Amino acid sequence: MNDHHHHHPISRKEFLCKSTLGLGAISLASLIHPLSAFGGTLNSKVGPHFAPKAKRIIFLNMIGAPSQLDLFDYKPILTKMHGVELPESVMGERVTATAAAQATKPIVRPLYEFKQRGQSGMWMSDLLPYMAQITDELCMINSVFTESVQHEPAQMFTHTGSEIPGRPTMGAWISYGLGSENENLPNYIALMTKGNEGGSSRLLSSGFLPAEHQGVQLRSGKNPVLFLNNPPGVTEAIRRGQLDHLQKLQNQNYTTWEDESIKAKMAQYEMAFRMQTSVPEVMNIEGEPEHIYELYGEDSKKPGTFASNCLLARRLIERGVRYVQLYHGGWDHHSDLPKQIPKNCKDVDQGSAALIMDLKQRGLLEDTLVIWGGEFGRTSFSQGQLTKDNFGRDHHPDAYTMLMAGAGVKKGLTFGATDDFGYHIIENKVHVHDINATILHLMGLDHEKLTYKYQGRRFRLTDVHGKLVKGILS
Repeated sequence: MNDHHHHHPISRKEFLCKSTLGLGAISLASLIHPLSAFGGTLNSKVGPHFAPKAKRIIFLNMIGAPSQLDLFDYKPILTKMHGVELPESVMGERVTATAAAQATKPIVRPLYEFKQRGQSGMWMSDLLPYMAQITDELCMINSVFTESVQHEPAQMFTHTGSEIPGRPTMGAWISYGLGSENENLPNYIALMTKGNEGGSSRLLSSGFLPAEHQGVQLRSGKNPVLFLNNPPGVTEAIRRGQLDHLQKLQNQNYTTWEDESIKAKMAQYEMAFRMQTSVPEVMNIEGEPEHIYELYGEDSKKPGTFASNCLLARRLIERGVRYVQLYHGGWDHHSDLPKQIPKNCKDVDQGSAALIMDLKQRGLLEDTLVIWGGEFGRTSFSQGQLTKDNFGRDHHPDAYTMLMAGAGVKKGLTFGATDDFGYHIIENKVHVHDINATILHLMGLDHEKLTYKYQGRRFRLTDVHGKLVKGILS
């Protein structure tokens, strides 16, 4: 009997690799993407788990931690007791080393006057005159608290649910959970204020999720994405031919090794090729009408400003990008707060308000969630010496403010409360894990079901914690 099967000798390395793939195909597939073991692909959607209220998110991230006591959380007693020592009974146990070393802790009044705004009567400082005009669109959460008292761990915790780098960020989780609505742009994009970036590349990480869910930073200037443009002498046709040939080689490799990461790499190459056209188009804001520039302010015409990035964020979500993160640093006011915080507020106030109103007038706010906030709050006492015209505020993770607007959240609501000194939460405590669980819920994702198996454990954005903040949901 003739044997029509042809065999070829294989190396020990190839044998071990193929046998591992054969015996553990389902495990490997589920590691690379949970749906792939059941016939899905790297672009398959895990969710939504239920009908979403929001289709997309814009997170206006104030890196450095703005002072909630100077902007949002009005405490009249701070004005009455300005310069008086903060009572020891208020302090509690968790303080920074800097604060613990201070001999005195004089109370500091809010820098500017507070007023009740809009029909809701929401309190807001005169430091934010544009935001003060749209308070009836905002949901103000004055009772957020977090874990770390230091910037980078607190920033990591806000976006990944862990103080330790290496976990996927929220944008990556949402991209992984919901897939893409635009094959020509990344699903997760970051914009940073030029010269005042604040955010680090770690805050864009896809962690152990497939690399296609990594955040992509768009920069101002001629090269919005580094290394995206073709080198001199390489035409679009030549690049297309290179990718087609590479595709053939990679298909051969996939047939041999059955490694899903090969397909993921090719998907990224193809995305980069399409972005050569799509990115310049979305970054070109010269065609916006004059009334839009007037809405966002004069800075919106200057590439790399916060206002310009707000306008770009709107253009990106119009094109199907699910998660856009804006970073604006410079809020770490340990000293010189009277001079620095007005400048920061001027940089972000009009752009933030304009973005929300622009989304509303286009019918996009009803299914877009806008988030505004930093990584923790600030103390009600002065850091260092309090003088007539200068002071600072130390880090304070036990009580701070975040704002939301748009899809699925109540309008004109002030949620949660702190004590008279703005130091401890006395009503409706909201942990960062609760914030993240609620954000995922608004996107139609159950934070307990959105998991990824890595190193033998099923991870999720909220770790093993988190509950919905039902009081803010509309």
